[in-house]
This record gives sequence, structure tokens and C-alpha cells, in this order.
Amino acid sequence: QVQLVESGGGLVQAGGSLRLSCTASGRLDSTAYVAWFRQAPGKEREFVATIRWSGGRTDYQDSVKGRFTISRDNAKSTVFLQMNSLKPGDTAVYYCAASSFYSAVYSIRSLRIYDCWGQGAQVTVSA
Repeated sequence: QVQLVESGGGLVQAGGSLRLSCTASGRLDSTAYVAWFRQAPGKEREFVATIRWSGGRTDYQDSVKGRFTISRDNAKSTVFLQMNSLKPGDTAVYYCAASSFYSAVYSIRSLRIYDCWGQGAQVTVSA
């Protein structure tokens, strides 16, 4: 079982930038997608961005398009989330998740297809 470890969270002022990293303990060659989700206090976990491990196709939640960029380093089994122009509304615990399969039923934005999760990294954006 692959284990995922997030790093790079922290406190930043509105308008600032942070880069999150998600490093896998093993190879991700058999992984379908690696995604970032986030969960703010009192709210449900929501999709942020995902990247197909083979080919690099990406998808983003509308509220982060143009501000966040997801990318991967295949050799290092690492996925990044570059977050620019951060807003207080981006404050949340950010989770990295990997899907070991392609689903014909659920969207790549659905939590249901992600079967391996990291422990989360806190991102706090001050006004």
C-alpha cells in the first residue's frame, strides 16, 4: 500500500503563495489519478485539483482555476500544488489522495475513487 505524506502548509497573508508537496512512499506507476482535496472547519471535504498520473491531464475546481496549479514529478513520485493569490476562503486542511483505478461511474472529482489518503496539511490565509 502506497503511503502519502503532505508538506508545505503554513500561514500566509492574503495574496501570497504556498506550494504543497505530496510524496508517495512507493512508486505511483499503477496510480490513475492523484488529487488534492481540502476541508475547512465545519464544512465537507471538497475537491480542489487532480492530475492523471499517466499523461498529466488536469482538472480544477472553478474557484481555484487560474490561481492553483497541480503538477507531478514522476521520478520522485511527488505531486505539487502551487497556490498563488491566496484568499482567506482557501483556509483549510489540504489532503493528498491517490486513486488506484479508473472509474466509469464516478467523476475524477469524486472522493469515492480515491482510496489512499495523506494525513493533511494546514493552510491558513490571513486577511
